[in-house]
Amino acid sequence: MITKKQLLVMSLSTGINVANIYYNQPILNTIAQDLNVNHMAVGNLPTFSQAGYGLGLLLVSPLGDKIDRKKLIIILHYCLVLTLVGLSFITNIYVLYFLSLLTGMFAVSAQVVIPMAAAMSPKEKGKTVGTIFSGLLGGILIARTFSGYVTDFFGNWHYVFAISALLVLICNYFIIKTLPNMETHFDKSYPSLIKSSIFQLKRFSLLRKNSLLIALAFGVFCSFWTTLTFKLSEEPFNYNSDVIGLFGILAITGVILAPKLGKLADRVNPIFTKFLSVIFLIVSILAIRWFEDSLFAFIFATILLDIGVQAIQISNLTQIYTLDEKAHSRINTAYMSIMFLGGAIGTFVGVLAWQKGSWNYVTLQLLIWSILALFVLLYSLKYNKRVDN
Repeated sequence: MITKKQLLVMSLSTGINVANIYYNQPILNTIAQDLNVNHMAVGNLPTFSQAGYGLGLLLVSPLGDKIDRKKLIIILHYCLVLTLVGLSFITNIYVLYFLSLLTGMFAVSAQVVIPMAAAMSPKEKGKTVGTIFSGLLGGILIARTFSGYVTDFFGNWHYVFAISALLVLICNYFIIKTLPNMETHFDKSYPSLIKSSIFQLKRFSLLRKNSLLIALAFGVFCSFWTTLTFKLSEEPFNYNSDVIGLFGILAITGVILAPKLGKLADRVNPIFTKFLSVIFLIVSILAIRWFEDSLFAFIFATILLDIGVQAIQISNLTQIYTLDEKAHSRINTAYMSIMFLGGAIGTFVGVLAWQKGSWNYVTLQLLIWSILALFVLLYSLKYNKRVDN
């Protein structure tokens, strides 16, 4: 059974690691000015980070079923520290692309921690996963506030990654001291492991449907947060990176609700929760489309959108971690790979929409993602009824 201390360390670990993918988002304008590049060029940095995370999910996180998860987490932490040190000095945009890709790959240790926590908590998976995921999402959201303020305080965005390298090292110390070694369940070759991870999608229809749903929802999430930086830096807001970063604190509501959503996911029909969550996404997007000059509309949308994505994620994870305990890492790999692929595509399409048609195009593509998510849920409901009959 997982202890409170272990739960705290694992939650902080996921947040500290995954935050590195999102530090660049609120400071994109600052990086663009420093490197003398345009919005499209600097807007690719989050895409590379998320693509690296997806690549790490596919190639690295399945090793959690083959290698002792504690040892794997420790190795990934050391690799991440080296990459962050590189980001602390580099000023070439193309090298930044490469290091952003590596940062995403090594930050995938968060996705080794989550199935590890689920395996350590057989009776209350929803509650445990909700708590761990609150740490992960907290890292995503606080990253924006942290990077904005650090950049503004020091007048140099490189300090963000230098401080993060130190935080990862501290986190690694507590991982070494606190977490247990884990028994492995897969003794075949590495290619067989990767093939088995992909096979989980064929094996479980629930995994396919949940993966597609979260890819669309996370595409909305990532597209919104990337383009929000550009929107808030223009008229009528004209906010600097530190103020833009404060929007991450607004979304902390979802983090606070995560454990409660986890408990709810253990008891309530997940289809109902997901339908309500997608409606939250649609309402939040309509608010910032119709009232694009209203600060209140953006505050309201930020909170509602975060709660919606959080609720979908917790419901999905609670379901898929009941499929096969011996294949937790491989199931998680299949699911999260598709999720972060959706996030990377969402980021890219969002930046492209901003370049082509500013906020009008951005909100239009956000609505399309959300409506597609609604259709996935309708299909799932129809499929379930057909199976029951």
